Amino acid sequence: QVQLVESGGGLVQPGGSLRLSCAASGTIFSPNAMGWYRQAPGKQRELVAAITSGGSTTYEGSVRGRFTISRDNAQNTVFLQMNSLRPEDTAVYYCNAEYLELKGDYWGQGTQVTVSS
Repeated sequence: QVQLVESGGGLVQPGGSLRLSCAASGTIFSPNAMGWYRQAPGKQRELVAAITSGGSTTYEGSVRGRFTISRDNAQNTVFLQMNSLRPEDTAVYYCNAEYLELKGDYWGQGTQVTVSS
């Protein structure tokens, strides 16, 4: 069974940085696309950034230029480097991995990111 384990969330002051990690395991297959979503209280879950196995990336408009998504294909791990954090970035961040061979996608348990002074 596919498992996604996230780490790296926490409390940071505005303007600070955090780095999230998500490691996928439990299958012989490697994920196609991997991404990060977030959900703030009272809001819908939204895509923050995604990256394909070939390295193509996409970003939500408000994070472009501040966040960088990357992955280690050998370790089936995806990272999200978050710089210049703002209070509006506060949310639970979820890792997602899409597996073509398994015909589905999977979610991590979520990690809280709080940006506050």
